[in-house]
Amino acid sequence: QFKGFLLPLCESGDCTLRMAIIIGSMLAKRSIPMLHSAAVMLKIAEMEYSGACSIFLRILFDKKYALPFRVVDSVVFHFFLFCSERRELPVLWHQSLLTFIQRYKGHISSEQRDALMDLLKFHVHGKITPEIRRELVHAKCRDDEQNNEPGKMEEN
Repeated sequence: QFKGFLLPLCESGDCTLRMAIIIGSMLAKRSIPMLHSAAVMLKIAEMEYSGACSIFLRILFDKKYALPFRVVDSVVFHFFLFCSERRELPVLWHQSLLTFIQRYKGHISSEQRDALMDLLKFHVHGKITPEIRRELVHAKCRDDEQNNEPGKMEEN
């Protein structure tokens, strides 16, 4: 489904925001198998940044699929790449990050959560960043759950 039009459109770099919104609205209304969506998220996360990519990622995040950790890790790494970015990032980027954190905060590691908190020191949006921080502060990370399983002894 995605190999034929969405990935080439993203890779070409000439997908306008208007085109992305129109295509994204169609994607949002369709049922798409989780593995197809996971694969396209993985590929988009590895691409050079564009506003269209942020739109597609946000729409796919909103589908709330149970993603493999490999995909979650790839998306987290996608956002980490912006640590070295000095230009002001567009609202679309912040919205995409917020949606990802809202949907997948329980699937990231505590190390990734801390690194994302550090990222928010570099890239701030007045209204969106406080919401992302709040979500991260209250996140129960995947390794927190593993370390606090019932029956496990806590170390003193």
